[in-house]
Parts: sequence; C-alpha cells; structure tokens
Amino acid sequence: MNLEAEYDLDFYAWIRKNVELLRRGCLSEIDVEHIAEELESMGKCDLRQLRSRLQVLVMHLLKWQYQPDKQSKTWLVTIDHQRDEIETLLLDSPSLRSELEQGLARVYPKAVRDACRETGLPETTFPLSCPFEIEEILAQEFLPDCR
Repeated sequence: MNLEAEYDLDFYAWIRKNVELLRRGCLSEIDVEHIAEELESMGKCDLRQLRSRLQVLVMHLLKWQYQPDKQSKTWLVTIDHQRDEIETLLLDSPSLRSELEQGLARVYPKAVRDACRETGLPETTFPLSCPFEIEEILAQEFLPDCR
C-alpha cells in the first residue's frame, strides 16, 4: 500500500511509517504533501486553543467585574486554569504571543455573548471593546475591580 492511500485508510499507521522514514533519512519516500498539511493543521489547532482559552478567561473576568455578588471559588479556579493553559501554550510556542492582541479582538464579542448568557445581564452592560489589557488578562494576580 502506498503512503497516500494509507493516509486515508489508517492514519496512525501512516504516521508511524512516515516517522520511521524520516528517522532513517529516507526523505524521498515520505508523504510530503500530507505531512505539510498535518503540520499546518497542528499550528492552527494551537491558535484555536489559544483563542478559545482567552475567550473563556475574558468571559470569567467580565463576570467577576460585573457580577461581584456572584463571585465564586469556581470562577477563580477557571480563571487560574485558563491562565495556566495559555501560559503553557505560549511556553511551547512563543510565537503565538504575537497572536494575542488580534485574538483578543476576535474573541471579546464572543466572551461578552457568553457572559450575557451566563449572567442574564444585557449586552449593554459590557464595554464595546475589552476593558482589560493582555498583560492584565494573563497576570496571575489580576482580578478586575467590581463595577
């Protein structure tokens, strides 16, 4: 069976075979096109994960700020967990740091939507743009002042 067919039929076997070929230096035998696609997909996956975690983190910071009477330990745990996971992503892939500002602009409206759904507060409660700087969002000790 050739590698291109194996890619579609048994992905795990395809990976093992290509890894073996790479380690042996048999570059002319590897499935270059699919390897390139998979590497590109891995990068996109990390970027999606960064944005997703940022969205959850910002939503909880908004809830913390705009619903102080409902603040809870579980919110703090979620805030800490998201920060830890973002930190790990950035340690593993430091170049993702350059995506944070643009990522924040993309996820902020979604974080507001989610905060509205969870709190029952109207969308007009929240600022049109994110009231937190990236450095604050990622800072372990930062919690926004209550409004």
